[in-house]
Amino acid sequence: MKKSLDQKLESIRRGRYTPSDFIIADAKDSDMGGGITAFGPADDGSGHCKSFHDYLAAIRSVATTGLVDITLMSASAAERLAGEKLFENSTVTPAVRLNDATDVWGPRHSCYKSFPARDFRSARIDRVCRIADIGLYSTTFSNDLESDWNSLSSFHRFLDDLAGTDLRYFLEVFNPKIDIGIGKKELPAFVNDCIVRSLAGLTQEDRPQFLKIPFNGPWAMEELCRYDPGHLIVGVLGGGAGTSRDTFELVRQSEKFGARVALFGRKILFSEDSAETIKLMRAVVQGELNSKEAVKAFHAHLHAEGISPKRSLEEDIQITEAVLMHDL
Repeated sequence: MKKSLDQKLESIRRGRYTPSDFIIADAKDSDMGGGITAFGPADDGSGHCKSFHDYLAAIRSVATTGLVDITLMSASAAERLAGEKLFENSTVTPAVRLNDATDVWGPRHSCYKSFPARDFRSARIDRVCRIADIGLYSTTFSNDLESDWNSLSSFHRFLDDLAGTDLRYFLEVFNPKIDIGIGKKELPAFVNDCIVRSLAGLTQEDRPQFLKIPFNGPWAMEELCRYDPGHLIVGVLGGGAGTSRDTFELVRQSEKFGARVALFGRKILFSEDSAETIKLMRAVVQGELNSKEAVKAFHAHLHAEGISPKRSLEEDIQITEAVLMHDL
């Protein structure tokens, strides 16, 4: 079956993008960072966290709706669901996280994120090729010569390992989680320059299918998206769960300023109704609703379905992420 991801990427690359071509990914790879706590608290009031089986059920529940274009998973989850042939007759593309650098490590009581990121790969490419044809590679620039040299050297070893396979990749670039001696206002320019500089020496065969980056404000997103449209396709990551208004406003502003992909994890996973959230994200991107209207529609849906909201409408309609307040 033709995958919607491939159809939409082709439209974008040919300069035929319309909002209906906007790509949405369900990012359910957090077990490679948070471990047991990644899936959130169990619903039974036991105080324990949701199990891996609960997480697989959450992946299935979104993937089978056909509302997303990509499902991003750990290799272990992807293998399990590939064995079920979940994606075989689906328009949804399965994707695997191909590395787990130290800045995604989040075990309880750990302090890994207080150090410059170092690359690490748990997933083996030869194994991943059996279950998916695309994966995510992640890197972070820390404004430290030794750290960034090591990260880029690891990236190039990854490209060497990818050569000769049919595996494609998309590239995630995080903001550094530590103080790197660059102010908050200047950081987006540093990240944008590092992305472009690191890709400039690659031929088309080695370049990522698209990017996954934080939303660092309208100007920074527009700057990167204007650099090489159609060839450097930019996607936005979701960050924290936030309010429903944060979710809808993030996808609205990202698309408005040039992003063509949204890869949301917690904003989908911790929604009271993941499928309805994704439906409304698409409605916002296509201009059918603004972000406030989407929140109201979401709460009306929860009420009609007898689902208790986590927040009141008055709380959920607020924007809590400061970076989203510049285009209101």
